Formats: sequence, structure tokens, C-alpha cells
Amino acid sequence: MNIDELQLVARSLVAGQKGILAADESAPTIKQRFDAVRVDSTEESRRRYRELLFTTQGIEASIGGVILQDETLRQASADGTPFATLLAQRGIHPGIKVDEGAKALALFPGNKVTAGLDGLRERLADYKQLGARFAKWRAVIDIDERAIPHRYAIAANAHALARYAALCQEADIVPIVEPEVLMDGAHGIARCEAVTSQVLEAVFAELDAHRVLFEGMLLKPNMVIAGMQCAQQASVREVAEATLRCLQRYVPAAVPGIVFLSGGQSAADATDHLNEMNTMGPHPWQVSFSYGRALQAPVLAAWQGQENNAAAAQRAFARRCRLNGLARAGKYARTLESLA
Repeated sequence: MNIDELQLVARSLVAGQKGILAADESAPTIKQRFDAVRVDSTEESRRRYRELLFTTQGIEASIGGVILQDETLRQASADGTPFATLLAQRGIHPGIKVDEGAKALALFPGNKVTAGLDGLRERLADYKQLGARFAKWRAVIDIDERAIPHRYAIAANAHALARYAALCQEADIVPIVEPEVLMDGAHGIARCEAVTSQVLEAVFAELDAHRVLFEGMLLKPNMVIAGMQCAQQASVREVAEATLRCLQRYVPAAVPGIVFLSGGQSAADATDHLNEMNTMGPHPWQVSFSYGRALQAPVLAAWQGQENNAAAAQRAFARRCRLNGLARAGKYARTLESLA
């Protein structure tokens, strides 16, 4: 394990005003998003869409890394440059999603555990050769108002995240550890905070037990937020306070950065919440983003699969990156959303 390399990459992913673009949508997910704008999801349309993102001018000021799918890591731009090389040449670290999705946890109805540990050591070696500098594994924690998640589901996912992270560091790849408490459902913010606390406590206990180097990893958690169907939605300030309170209790200061997922929030809400947390600093870790939909939804709406819309789509992406870069410094304002 190259400790210096792991620390360097982890810190550089969240340096300054930088965050991470999650462009690792599974085939069914990106098909849904393409269907919404009436674009056929083919290998070439996916390649062209990602090329549009990766070649947008100026994004390196706000994007320190991009999480790729296996397919995308093996693809290239129109001129034949592998995407991993294209990103690295711009000072953006290529990353790779390595989990195989959430599966039903046997004998625990309503609970899930993420698959993908079998053969992971060999896959990581392959991804390292292809240029990946970091990886991501997502654990999905369903939540209701009382019984879900079961404590065993939390433990099973925490254990899998730790095994994944240890294998990554063995291969000199920075692990992004993503325990996502879903924002689906009607639960309130207090329930989300309680479950998120349980999850983070279990995850860091397992990471420590597996000898994972905290300085050479990043955490990608959910924000503490009420379920989308909850009648009482918290204010931006309340979300920021609850999220930071939870993180301060359970995330060691040695972790270089926290890169939030957007979790179904609108692009503007995700940026607003991130900004609010950064106005409440300083914090022991960098408070950043690893957004997928919150960065890409405006891009897809502008692109519509039409080549003559490519420039407009890139402008939309550059703008979203720039706004989240401002949020990293606590300098974003909602009024900026209405400006060109």
C-alpha cells in the first residue's frame, strides 16, 4: 500500500473548490434518463454524451474526479484518446464504480446488501492498469418510520464497505465509501438523522477494524433530510445543522473529505444545502460534492441527443460545476440560479 499516493489523490479530489462528477449510472438508470429526453441508450450515444461532459471547457476548476462505469472507462473520445487519459491530461482523476448493485438481504424483508466483493481484487488490478485512481462502492440503506433498516442490514453493509475499502487501498486506489440512507418515504428529518448516525457509527467501526487508512479515503454520505413524501420539510439551515451534527459525531477528522451525494434533490437544492454547510465552517474535513443527477439534469435537458445542442449542453454543465464550486466556498446564492 502506497500511503503517500493514497493521501495525495484523496486530498487532490477535494482540493480548493473541487468536487466529483458521478457519471457512473448503470445501464438501466441512464436508459431512464435518456428516455426522458427521447434519446436511445446505445453504446455510442452513451459514449458521445460522456465525451460531451468530459470535454467541457473549464470544468477542471470545479471537478477533481469523475466516477466512471466499466464501459466508460474502456471508451475513448472521437479522436481515439481513452477517456481516462483525456481526464488525467486535464488534471481530473478518473475513478470507477466497482459494486454490482444492491440485492435483497435474505430473511430480512425490506433490507438490502450490496454485491460485488467476489473477484474484486482482480478487477481492481485491471482498473488500475486502465488508469483508475479511485473507486466507489454504494451501500443502499432503505428507511421507514420504524422498523427499516434492521441493525443486521446496517452491519452487513458496513462490513462490505470496509472489505471493499481495504481491497482498494491494497491496490493503491482511493476508496470512496458511500453509505446512502435513501430519501424516499415519509419519514421526518429526525428519523433520517437517527438512522444516518447508526450507519456512520457502524461503517467507521468496520473501517477501523479492517485497518483502512482514513487519510486515504473519502466518505460519500447522504445529507440528513426528510423523506420526499414527508409533509414537514426542513429548511436549508436545519438540513445543514442536522447533517453537520451527525458527521461531527461519527466521522474522524483524519478523513480528507466528505463528498455528498445529491440523492434525488433538485440541482438547486443540492447546491444550496452544500453552500449552507460551508458557511458554517471551518470543518475538520473538506465539505464537497459527488453529484450525478444534480450536475447532469440540466445538461440532458439542453442536449436532447441533438449534436447542434452540444454547445448549449456544455454551457449548462459548466455553469452547474461553477455554482457548486462557489458552494464549496460558501459563496453561492439561490439568486444565481436565475442568472445566465
